[in-house]
Amino acid sequence: MHDRYKDLTEVEKVFLGCKTVNLKVRPVYVRKEESTRGHVFVVMLAYLIIRRLRDAWAGFDLTVEEGLEQLATICSMEVTVKDQNAHCQKIPRPRQQSRELLEALPCRKIRVVTRKKFPVRHKSQ
Repeated sequence: MHDRYKDLTEVEKVFLGCKTVNLKVRPVYVRKEESTRGHVFVVMLAYLIIRRLRDAWAGFDLTVEEGLEQLATICSMEVTVKDQNAHCQKIPRPRQQSRELLEALPCRKIRVVTRKKFPVRHKSQ
């Protein structure tokens, strides 16, 4: 029973943290049961992901947030063959820390699908 209570305390602490600090998850209006269930599902899924990342990155001297910021530096680039109508998306080799963070995760041979980014258009005044 004590272990269950500790689990409940951990879940409550994480739920509060997800709502306020980590994810800033705050529904504008949660009046219906369906919306409440959806909100709880998303927060608990985020909690599980954060927990898995924390476990996988336990050997690194960084928080989950810092690890995600590091991974956010990975980008794709469009490679175009000169004088031909051929191009493709390529993900360059990530920096060492990003590579180590990815290798620490229990995911292998994941196909990454990238989409062409559209240029940012500003409204003319």
